[in-house]
Amino acid sequence: MERKKLYNAYEQHEGYNCFGCASGNEHGLRCEFYEEGEYITCHWMPRPEFQGFFHVLHGGIQATLMDEIACWNVFAKVKSAGVTVELTTKYRATVYSDRGEIFLRSRIVEQSTRLAKMHVELFNADGTLGSEADVVYRIFPENVARQRLGWTGIEAFHPEENK
Repeated sequence: MERKKLYNAYEQHEGYNCFGCASGNEHGLRCEFYEEGEYITCHWMPRPEFQGFFHVLHGGIQATLMDEIACWNVFAKVKSAGVTVELTTKYRATVYSDRGEIFLRSRIVEQSTRLAKMHVELFNADGTLGSEADVVYRIFPENVARQRLGWTGIEAFHPEENK
């Protein structure tokens, strides 16, 4: 299966500082995303400041990671932008903050004109499922996404394809 990097088109906006994906946010998660078939994926290395209990990734950080990858699913698959309207998280096993890279994947399970529902899974470095979420996004029409959310169009997320 082909793996294509999604470039963060929002980085070009002055003052952009997303906690989830801005590369310049020193306190943020700094996630990078890829398109792999029906999935959007992310490999992410936890840092010590994101732990809750000793060596355990804080549950709020897990939920944030899953919300963020769902958003990128909307960018890449719906080809627009939107906002979270529902996030239902289930914690399945301890997610460790000191045992290596965490893997996330998200796919759309249902979509209408105004809503997209994604299922997200977060795995420990050893491949065990740590948590999962069902995330619902309200999708904006492209003109509204451009005006309210700085949407630049899907082409900006795949610049190598537009050369």
